[in-house]
Amino acid sequence: MLELRPVCENCKTPLPPNSTDAMICSFECTFCKNCVETVLENVCPNCGGGFHLRPVRPANNLKNDNYLGKYPPTKIVKHRPVDIESHKKFSESIKNILPHER
Repeated sequence: MLELRPVCENCKTPLPPNSTDAMICSFECTFCKNCVETVLENVCPNCGGGFHLRPVRPANNLKNDNYLGKYPPTKIVKHRPVDIESHKKFSESIKNILPHER
């Protein structure tokens, strides 16, 4: 079950459960679309993987109690600002490799 983390780990932009700007890697590291595109260059600073849009969990009980009311987002904030210079050095050699080939 996705945690649906509440903010961008880098800039703390709010990312509510219905956000279409929330991006996650396969480990659920969560960043806003702006940080992924302009700061991270689609390279997760924690694992080196790429990002995809985070799915939106239904707000209403459309089927089998699979909705926010039963499975709410986490309230735990992970704020780990990226050291931009360090990340540039890390990402330089892999950012041009497609994420599924890293």
